[in-house]
Formats: sequence, C-alpha cells, structure tokens
Amino acid sequence: MKLFNINKWAGAVGLFLLSAIPSQAAMTFPNINIGLQNANTPQDFTNGLQILIWLTILTLAPSILIMTTSFIRLVVVLSLTRQAIGAGTLPPNQVITSLALILTFFIMAPTFNEINEKALQPYMNNQITQQAAIDRGIEPIRTFMFKQTHEKELALFVRMAKIEKPKNRNDVPTYVLLPAFILSELKTAFTIGFVVYMPFLVIDIVVSSVLVSMGMMFLPPTMIALPFKLIMFVMVDGWYLVVKSLVESFVR
Repeated sequence: MKLFNINKWAGAVGLFLLSAIPSQAAMTFPNINIGLQNANTPQDFTNGLQILIWLTILTLAPSILIMTTSFIRLVVVLSLTRQAIGAGTLPPNQVITSLALILTFFIMAPTFNEINEKALQPYMNNQITQQAAIDRGIEPIRTFMFKQTHEKELALFVRMAKIEKPKNRNDVPTYVLLPAFILSELKTAFTIGFVVYMPFLVIDIVVSSVLVSMGMMFLPPTMIALPFKLIMFVMVDGWYLVVKSLVESFVR
C-alpha cells in the first residue's frame, strides 16, 4: 500500500467538495484578493460571490470529509466499546477520536491514492480540465460509499428523492448516495457494537447475581465488575481484536 502525503489528502478532499456543486453551476478557482472595494462590474460581483462560496465550503469541509469516509463506523464502535467496559471517560474522547481518524487515514489511503493518480496529478500537470478532474475524483469516493451502503437504505432515499429508479450506480446522484451511506454506516456500527457489548453484559449479569445471592444489594455491581471486565479485555487483547474487526469490516 502506498503512503500519501498531506498534499494528496488535501487535493482529494478539494475534488470531492467540488463534486458536490452541480455541473450547471460549475465554478472556476477564484483569484482571492483581500480588500474592500465597490463591485463596479458583474465580474467583480461574481468573484466576490465565489470567494464567499469557497469560505463556506472550507467551513463545512471537516464535516463533509468525516461523513464520506470510514470515520463514522470507527468512532461509534470505539465509543461503544469504551462504554461497554464501563471505565468512564477512559480512554478520553481525544484518544478515541484520534484513533478513529488515524484508522480512517489507513482505510481510505487506497481511495485517495487513486484520486491522486487519476485526477489530481493529471489536473496539476494540465493534462485534463477542471471538470474532468472532478468527474474522475468523485468516482473512487462513490465506489467506496457504494460498497458500504445497503440496498434498503439506498432505495429509501431514492424513493424520498422522487427520482426515477436508477438502472445502475452511475444513475444514483451523489446527494442521494450520501445520506444512504451515513445511515448504513450507523446501522453497521451499532451491529458491531452490539456484538462487542455482549461479553461485558454477561459479566455484569453474573456479578449482579452473585452480589444479590450474597445479600450485598447495596454494593454497586459496576464497581466489582469493572476489574473483571478489564482483566478479560486485556487477556483477549481486546483493542487488537476490535481494531482488526473494524478494518476488515469494510468491503474493498
């Protein structure tokens, strides 16, 4: 697997964000000049409007990037794992989020490398037009999302969008694919989280039953169960199994 640098990542993100703009309203990259002056011509007004649109896109870029990659499933399952252990805020949210983000880079590396090779580099070398780069750049992202999206969720948003039944993947608009992908990721994440939760739930039930049978009804079961859950999680190398299962759960 090839490693990609920050330039490839930024370029891939930019191409995907551009793909969200309808082809009828395709924009060119604006020449940004900081300053306040009257818009005396329609071209001046258009340039100012483009700058405003780009600033809005950059503000929403982190959210859009998170919602179109493997981050959703990763952070939900890791959070459910922490909750199942019952260790409070350990690992802290910063660690959970950072681990999910790093794993996202790892999982999405082939996709963004493909965008870099097929769209970003040819565009930077003036071999293709901006629109061609956008069309090429969106395809690897759409392919990744299609592989993770369930047919039931996709059919739901196709019906709600009131569009004709797509004959193939190319007929599915990106604005329909996005919510279907997010809903499918949440469903898959909670399914995996349920499987992770079950062994810890069994320990809680056993400890509670033992305490009740011994007449220690006022002793918090979670305080007694926590050491047993930590020991079990360490003995089976829990983080290794959880991360391994998460990475392998993505269809490639």
